[in-house]
Amino acid sequence: MKDSGLIISTPSPEEEGEDSLDSAGEIEWRKWLVSEALHGARLDRALAELVPEFSRSYLQQLIETGAVVQDQRPLTKPAMKVKAGDHGLIELRPTPQSQAFKPEAMALETVFVDEHLRIINKPAGLVVHPAPGNWSGTLLNGLLALDPKAVSLPRAGIVHRLDKDTSGLMVVARTRQVMDALVHLIAEREVSRQYVALAHRPWVGPKAREVTEPIGRDPRNRLRMAVVNLEHQTGKTAKTRFDLLQNAEKGCFLRCTLFTGRTHQIRVHAAHIGHPLVADEVYGGSTAVAMTRQALHAERLAFTHPVTSEAMAFNAPLPADMTLALENWGLGYNGSKRDL
Repeated sequence: MKDSGLIISTPSPEEEGEDSLDSAGEIEWRKWLVSEALHGARLDRALAELVPEFSRSYLQQLIETGAVVQDQRPLTKPAMKVKAGDHGLIELRPTPQSQAFKPEAMALETVFVDEHLRIINKPAGLVVHPAPGNWSGTLLNGLLALDPKAVSLPRAGIVHRLDKDTSGLMVVARTRQVMDALVHLIAEREVSRQYVALAHRPWVGPKAREVTEPIGRDPRNRLRMAVVNLEHQTGKTAKTRFDLLQNAEKGCFLRCTLFTGRTHQIRVHAAHIGHPLVADEVYGGSTAVAMTRQALHAERLAFTHPVTSEAMAFNAPLPADMTLALENWGLGYNGSKRDL
C-alpha cells in the first residue's frame, strides 16, 4: 500500500506545544490515509506522521474538538488505534509553528561555499532556529531562500548554533551525507571553534586559563544556565580555554576556545571566573563602551572537509561594534596577528 503522500516537509521544531487553536488563518481540509507502516498506531501519532508541520500536541487538540473525521464521523479520542487503509479528513488552521519553515529572502554573508557545505558569517541579532517568539526571520528561513538544497535537509542543514546576539562563523551542510559527517566531527571535537570577547574587569594572573566546570540549568532561574555540581544537579561537563589578548583599565579582550559546546558556555564560564562579558546582562555584564549586545564573536572555524579531506580554516573580521568598543578602551586588534 502506498503512503498517504501528505508529507510535505520534514521540519524539526525547537519546541512542542506552542500551537494554538486560535491562530489566525483560513481553514484547510486535508485528506489523510493510514499506511501499513502506521497500522495499529494511536490516531494522534499517525496524524503527526501524516501532517508533520503540526505538533502532536496541537493535533491532539484538533482530535478532541472534532476536527478529524472518518466517514463523516468525528474521531475524538487521540489514543484510539487506527488500521491500514483508514482514511478521512482533518481540518487544519495555520499556526506560527507550522509556517516557520518557509523561505525568507535576507542578506546572508557567505564566506565559502561548495557543493557540500557553506560557511556563513552570522550577524548579531539574527536568531538561528525558529522557536517561540521567533517563528520567522531566522537564519533557517534565510537558508531556505538562499539554497534550494536546504529544503530537503533537517533544519536546513544547520549543525550547530550561535546565540542570537553572538556574531560570527557557522558551517551549514548542503547534503544529508555531509550533515551527518559534520555532526560527527563536532561530537568528536574535531571542529575548532575560537571566539573573541570583551569582558569586564582587567585580567589578573597567567595569560591562559582553562575552565572545566560543568554547566546545567540554573536551579534558581530556568531561563539561564549556570555552573553546577553534578553530584546534586543535572548538567554536562564543559571546557573552555581563555587567552588574554589585551588588557584595559576597565576590562580585557579575550580569545575563547571551545572544547565542548554547551548552551551559553563561554558566557557562563567567563562570568564564573569573574569576567562577565560586556553587555551580557543575563550573566552579570552591563552596557559599556557602546556595546548593546553581548561582546562575543565567533572569529575562527577550522575542520577537515568531510568529503575532500582538505584542511579548512576560516576567519571573520571583528564586527564594527566590537571594533569601536576596543577603540573606546584604547585598544586595537588585527586578527591576522593572533597567536594560534
